[in-house]
Amino acid sequence: MLNGIDPNIPPDLLDCLMRMGHGDEIVIADANFPATSTAARTHWGKVIQMVGFDAPQIAGLITGLMPLDGLSDACAYRMEIDNAPGRLGQVHQDTFAVLAAAKPKEAVLSSLERQAFYQRANKAFAVVRSTEGRPFGCFILRKGVLFF
Repeated sequence: MLNGIDPNIPPDLLDCLMRMGHGDEIVIADANFPATSTAARTHWGKVIQMVGFDAPQIAGLITGLMPLDGLSDACAYRMEIDNAPGRLGQVHQDTFAVLAAAKPKEAVLSSLERQAFYQRANKAFAVVRSTEGRPFGCFILRKGVLFF
């Protein structure tokens, strides 16, 4: 246990976030996402398990420690719903509400078509598997910078 660190954050997630640099991306995967095979392609190399947590909860835990990027096209992406790319599911609304509160003022929340999301996830720094059961409940967060 550490002062100021939420005890729900597993040690491997804390280690991962510390090792990420500006522009590195982390995937929040729902329960149906191919997290193990995708994670094997990432820098981290293995899935960070967060059993019992949904996507908005994990987004809140991550953004409580990691700044989102305000210097790129988007600070976060959601997986679009097949055949309804403009529609926001409840999981998207709930998670984007968390991310909107944490993002820099000028930062943008965006979306990716499902196959494009998979391709981008393969290049991520790490993958966090949630037990999010709502469909298309996957997100990619881009790490920003801290100014001292």
